[in-house]
Amino acid sequence: MAGSLDTRQRLILAMPWVFVLIWSTGFIVARLAMPHASPMTFLCWRYAFSVVCFFVWVKAAGLRFPNTLSACGHLAVTGVLMHAGYLGGVWAAVHFGMGAGLSALVVGLQPVLTGIWLSYAGDRVSGRQWLGLALGLLGLLMVVANKLTHVGEVSPLTLALVTVGLLSITVGTLYQKRYVKPCDVRTASTVQLMAAFLVTIPFAWLEDSPLVWVPDLVIAMTWSVLALTLGASSLLYLLIQRGAAAAVSSLMYLVPPCTALVAWFLFDEALTFMTVLGMAVTVTGVALVRPKAVKAT
Repeated sequence: MAGSLDTRQRLILAMPWVFVLIWSTGFIVARLAMPHASPMTFLCWRYAFSVVCFFVWVKAAGLRFPNTLSACGHLAVTGVLMHAGYLGGVWAAVHFGMGAGLSALVVGLQPVLTGIWLSYAGDRVSGRQWLGLALGLLGLLMVVANKLTHVGEVSPLTLALVTVGLLSITVGTLYQKRYVKPCDVRTASTVQLMAAFLVTIPFAWLEDSPLVWVPDLVIAMTWSVLALTLGASSLLYLLIQRGAAAAVSSLMYLVPPCTALVAWFLFDEALTFMTVLGMAVTVTGVALVRPKAVKAT
């Protein structure tokens, strides 16, 4: 029994790091998919495939969906914010010319916004955590510094789109922590993704470029559904339920450094001394914000 409990605790403690590793591949997926698909059309197919997978999983496990309108409504709101709003905003910004580095930097402001909101809402954010948030942001700047020099990637449109993504993931995290009661992640994700799908469809209809099902797109879609949505998004849901909002949000600081490592490994992108130093600063900041934030119960 003790050995089983130890294994469970180790799995729970590993959840944040597995989440960061998988979530970091999002930009890699975008790099593979974007030449062959418009962003909203790709996301609609991603949501649709994910809903089917979760629905089959739910039925096979004999689970029941939330049986109150209130519970489904709260889940739908988080789905629209954390899937349709966040992914739609970021993917559209990249599609219209914003570089991955700058979009990562803007979205990386989420932990700071979360900390500010929690302070005004009366939740305690300690001095140690504020220091960690500042270090995380500094490290993030160092990691993406060499990608912030592209001319023409910032326009009112791209800035508005990536800001929608930033606000969506921030508000969605806080909303879920406040209003969504703990329930099975599989049923919750099915409702969330269905809501995201319904909201995204009208935008996909406005796009005139169909998907081109080349091998790169198939790989990107498969990874998006199985790893990013069924895996990382489910982990994010569990982490928000288990941990403090500021601590969970701080994990987003680790995404650009981890993405840089993955891009270096897969695409031989340059890994400079400043990037490595920024990674170290970011990890230090996150460690300060997350003093055993994810509970093992």
